[in-house]
Amino acid sequence: MCGIAGLISRATLTPAHIDKVKRVNTLLTHRGPDGEGSFANANVVLAMRRLSIIDLKTGWQPLYNEDRSLVLIANGEVYNYVELRRDLEERGHVFSTGSDCETIVHLYEEHGMAFVDHLRGMYAFALWDNRARRLILGRDRMGEKPLYLYSSGDSLFFASELRALVKSGVVPFRLDPQAVNLYYHYGYVPEPACMVAGVRKLPAAHLLTIDLDTWSLREHCYWRMEDAPALHGNPAQLIRAQLEESSKLISRADVPVGVALSGGLDASAVAALATKARSGDVHAFTVGYTGTPWQDERSNAKAFADYLKIPFHSVELSTADFIEQYSIVNFHRDDPISDIAGVAIAAVAQLARRHAVPVLLFGHGGDELFWGYQWVRSALHATRRRDALAAGLRGFKDYLRFSPPPLSVTLGLQWAMNGAGILSEWRQFKADRRARPGRVVFYDSQSVFQGASRALSKAFYTDRFSEAIGYPDLTQGFVPQRSDSPPETTLIRLICETYLMENGIAQGDRLSMAASVESRLPLVDYRLVETVIGLHKTYPMPADARPKQWFQEALVGLVPDFVMERRKRGFSPPWRQWGDALALSHGEQLSGGYLVQNGIIRPEAAEQQRRALSSRISGPRPLAGTSLALENWCRQMTSDSIQ
Repeated sequence: MCGIAGLISRATLTPAHIDKVKRVNTLLTHRGPDGEGSFANANVVLAMRRLSIIDLKTGWQPLYNEDRSLVLIANGEVYNYVELRRDLEERGHVFSTGSDCETIVHLYEEHGMAFVDHLRGMYAFALWDNRARRLILGRDRMGEKPLYLYSSGDSLFFASELRALVKSGVVPFRLDPQAVNLYYHYGYVPEPACMVAGVRKLPAAHLLTIDLDTWSLREHCYWRMEDAPALHGNPAQLIRAQLEESSKLISRADVPVGVALSGGLDASAVAALATKARSGDVHAFTVGYTGTPWQDERSNAKAFADYLKIPFHSVELSTADFIEQYSIVNFHRDDPISDIAGVAIAAVAQLARRHAVPVLLFGHGGDELFWGYQWVRSALHATRRRDALAAGLRGFKDYLRFSPPPLSVTLGLQWAMNGAGILSEWRQFKADRRARPGRVVFYDSQSVFQGASRALSKAFYTDRFSEAIGYPDLTQGFVPQRSDSPPETTLIRLICETYLMENGIAQGDRLSMAASVESRLPLVDYRLVETVIGLHKTYPMPADARPKQWFQEALVGLVPDFVMERRKRGFSPPWRQWGDALALSHGEQLSGGYLVQNGIIRPEAAEQQRRALSSRISGPRPLAGTSLALENWCRQMTSDSIQ
């Protein structure tokens, strides 16, 4: 696990260029506190910071092939390196280290540009081919490891983190209007967009090749989720087999391994699989909250850790801790993300580091792959209903239904104002009749997305900023990659490419690495993903299927019934208490802050957002928390301090 940075320039590099890369690399020290390495020639400079996980003694980078014509820096882990190395050595390749990433240079020698097809892991890398005079940048299939790109004339900078590019002075800080608009609709910025103008993210499962002599840049997608072939067989058995295989590979490390353990099914499954794959050095880490509110899962997590007979460690967060860490976590997340749970994720990673456990397994991906979110299941049914309406098989009577009143007083008021669900169904019926063929119902069904669209169309942005945004159709990407893709596979891909990648995975990577801890995600192994996609191509999801049905069936005999039968709670802190405290401690930042001073939102809109932060009548409005997170992030990115 490392942080990487570099520069390729058509013109000969100057000492100033090399110094810029050094500054970027220094700002990545938290990603690799164990050492650094670099390579430079007339046109290319590569730099990295190392966190030692595999081959602690000799696995230093850059890594080279036998004649040193290939140079590699890489961030991440190649999980199947043992099998790859065995095959490559049989083919005559000679290794100089025990590093998992050294397999990449020899695979490139052996297979050319198809080398990436053989990798199973999480990675972002830069590979310089001195003979062909080209640089190859790449990211793993599920986007676990980040890579930011910044072009300036005939030169291109890259780095593992955005804040290193900004704080080093390589990239001027200015917000990108399209990214701001995306952020307000999602609560994060989906790739390849980036909040800082001029910077973009190399998309997951992509290679970018820069030919130095012609200065041609070619971007290539080497894997698509929806291309997975249809799969026949018993879903539980096939999924269980992939879980067993991936856990053995992903648990490989020459250091102790930890699990971020909640009381939920996903984290419990990861803990059980890791304990089975390793012997004696798996630790459980969890977070709780002062006063033990309903969100506190320490007792459930400890009960399962005791069941597995693994050491259990916990940390308790107070509201004061949250307020103290809010700005720091906003900065460490690199991209602006409005999710209030980031402080808890950071606390778990810091706890693991204090116990000298530099690898932490998370349960990300279980909800996205196995329909753990009610709103995504509803989106599937809504897509099927829309398709039936377009085919003349449904009418308004199929939309006309009452929803039961919620238990919450706040939500109850919203339910009454919505006519017990009738008004929203009428709006959906009209929207479905206007929908363009082929589009699935996705984020556009969410109240936050819809509310943002309504609010932002009024007096929210300044006129100048509104003109810069234009009127983009944010639903145009809600389409299948293939004409034969069922809606199940399209929705799984979309939720993985958005919420999973840019909220869950991004936070897990940045906040773990801020504590110099490597995050690993067994449930997003691409072979497991292909298995789930292939099964859905063969077996449509029944309307009455229970959440995570295939996953639960696959875990029988591995995870006990007392975990299986728990009610899903989600990874949620005491948000109402924290939100009220946040409004008091940070709310004033919105009044005349960065967003107002730089002509992004109107002063009166900012003031409305400030007042809405702690509204007791309608509940804290989502846009208010989103605005505060962005405002605070901008302040951290433009301040002179480096946290």
